[in-house]
Amino acid sequence: MGGTLSPMGRTEKGEVGAGEEKRKEGGKKKNKEGSGDGGRAELNPWPEYINTRLEMYNKLKAEHDSILAERAEKDSKPIKVTLPDGKQVNAESWKTTPYQIACGISQGLADNTVIAKVNQVVWDLDRPLEEDCTLELLKFEDEEAQAVYWHSSAHIMGEAMERVYGGCLCYGPPIENGFYYDMYLEEGGVSSNDFSSLEALCKKIIKEKQTFERLEVKKETLLEMFKYNKFKCRILNEKVNTPTTTVYRCGPLIDLCRGPHVRHTGKIKTLKIHKNSSTYWEGKADMETLQRIYGISFPDPKMLKEWEKFQEEAKNRDHRKIGRDQELYFFHELSPGSCFFLPKGAYIYNTLIEFIRSEYRKRGFQEVVTPNIYNSRLWMTSGHWQHYSENMFSFEVEKELFALKPMNCPGHCLMFDHRPRSWRELPLRIADFGVLHRNELSGALTGLTRVRRFQQDDAHIFCAIEQIEDEIKGCLDFLRTVYSIFGFSFKLNLSTRPEKYLGDIEVWNQAEKQLENSLNEFGEKWELNPGDGAFYGPKIDIQIKDAIGRFHQCATIQLDFQLPIRFNLTFVSHDGDDKKRPVIVHRAILGSVERMIAILTENYGGKWPFWLSPRQVMVVPVGPTCDEYAQKVRQQFHDAKFMVDIDLDPGCTLNKKIRNAQLAQYNFILVIGEKEKASGTVNIRTRDNKVHGERTILETIERLQQLKQSRSKQAEEEF
Repeated sequence: MGGTLSPMGRTEKGEVGAGEEKRKEGGKKKNKEGSGDGGRAELNPWPEYINTRLEMYNKLKAEHDSILAERAEKDSKPIKVTLPDGKQVNAESWKTTPYQIACGISQGLADNTVIAKVNQVVWDLDRPLEEDCTLELLKFEDEEAQAVYWHSSAHIMGEAMERVYGGCLCYGPPIENGFYYDMYLEEGGVSSNDFSSLEALCKKIIKEKQTFERLEVKKETLLEMFKYNKFKCRILNEKVNTPTTTVYRCGPLIDLCRGPHVRHTGKIKTLKIHKNSSTYWEGKADMETLQRIYGISFPDPKMLKEWEKFQEEAKNRDHRKIGRDQELYFFHELSPGSCFFLPKGAYIYNTLIEFIRSEYRKRGFQEVVTPNIYNSRLWMTSGHWQHYSENMFSFEVEKELFALKPMNCPGHCLMFDHRPRSWRELPLRIADFGVLHRNELSGALTGLTRVRRFQQDDAHIFCAIEQIEDEIKGCLDFLRTVYSIFGFSFKLNLSTRPEKYLGDIEVWNQAEKQLENSLNEFGEKWELNPGDGAFYGPKIDIQIKDAIGRFHQCATIQLDFQLPIRFNLTFVSHDGDDKKRPVIVHRAILGSVERMIAILTENYGGKWPFWLSPRQVMVVPVGPTCDEYAQKVRQQFHDAKFMVDIDLDPGCTLNKKIRNAQLAQYNFILVIGEKEKASGTVNIRTRDNKVHGERTILETIERLQQLKQSRSKQAEEEF
């Protein structure tokens, strides 16, 4: 589901988008017919295509309504509608709608329902039911209902955009938090000055309670209807593989759309336009530049106030801002999507990797180093070339095609296969921090969360099928250890066999049972996602929750029955069978190290825990007479492997130096005056101004080493 026949949220998943390197505010050219506030006014008259499109639609709708009335008269029959509580309601096919059933239960329920779900498929409330079915009535709190609500809001904004700019609408999907619409403009662009006039028009559209109408139309008719818009014609020619598809209307807007939608525009109670950018058609830098406008909407104005407060907090925690302010990392146009980690950022990067390495040693993983470049034949064997080659950086060497690796698993299969393997070697746990490259669209690149060059804490476990349960228990324990140190809570989902699975059903059943047993023994709450596994094996999805309530997927635990078959991997079993097939467990805890750094930066708000902090200690001499002793102290802490700096600025007062260190998030500040110089001590205080007082240098180093090794979350308090 999504605006203009696009899958919901595709931009946020990186297929299309406005990336940070290419993102820029739309052009500043103003409409000569201003609205009085520097923004644009509604066009008068409207673009001709709006009226032409509407005339064509009205004829088609009249024909459709006539056919529907005839069908209702001829084909209608009694049907049973089963509600979530098991109760059955009598209805008539082609006549009764979900809204009518909701009204039959209570008007309050009908008014608060955003969308229906019929036989597990989201369904317009005013669309007649066709057969015996199950029926759910979804409120805004449901994720699918939110997507519909924001999708309908996008159409309201799209109508306003046509009436203000007169350009060609492109994609307009719901996304994780709200919606956007892209528009192609021959001249000029979008300015934030336009937001108030656009919002005013959206409010007018909402007040009119324009009905959302669904209409199925032949593809060739739609090509005629949208001939003014080359982007809609591309979608019809490239994406629509059926004789007919659907459009939705609200007011004068008619757009290609799978739907469904809310009943009418009046269901949107509050709508805010909050951001604009430019992007490329389908995220491709060689295609047309589009103007993108973002919005958010809610059924209650209080929810908008909460959202605005959350956005302000998220803005203050943005990893790109903190990374710049703390001099951790940056990006450059000469290598888009590849991060430059400055010394303090590199410390965080390397500390995370060393943390995982230390856990690998405890847990029986063996670290390996594998090539970055492989012949394309490897990817053909693995199956990635057929489905993923567009996302790989490939090039010719001596008339052979090679590619940079986007993942480690095929290389690990070569490692397993380079000599005969025995059951005594299993489980074989191979870990790899190799550099990976994925050719993400330039429009999708966003800070550290979507990059082209990255590393993962990637490991693959080769095991016998009967070993799965113990290995998954180990993976889950590993996950809990790491996330508890970061301070993350998490939720777990078991995704089982999809309809189009590959392999032996008995193997699937046995593996799924072992995953279930592992989760039950793990002791954390988990939920079942039936049919949501990959075609090559079931998986456990893990989402972590950060300090401001956002969920992120980082860890992976995925079984794979197919890669061992594709690489013909075998081992000799204890009874001498040399054709025994291993199972592969793909697993990562951090996921992409780059993305995890982005999440941690925002989770901590730049206030790093001591063990991970790139600014652990600041030495502050009271005056020039203490500088020499202060430098010796700094050297001792440096030799003890702390991230330590010294402030020798003669132009700063002591209080100013301390305040600067606190604002820069140094965990511990060591103040050195004549007394400390004479006694060989330091005076310790924290970034939160907790004073721990005077300690010897050795005592301080030993205590800080203990706190660093324990990876304490509250080292400043525990000192």
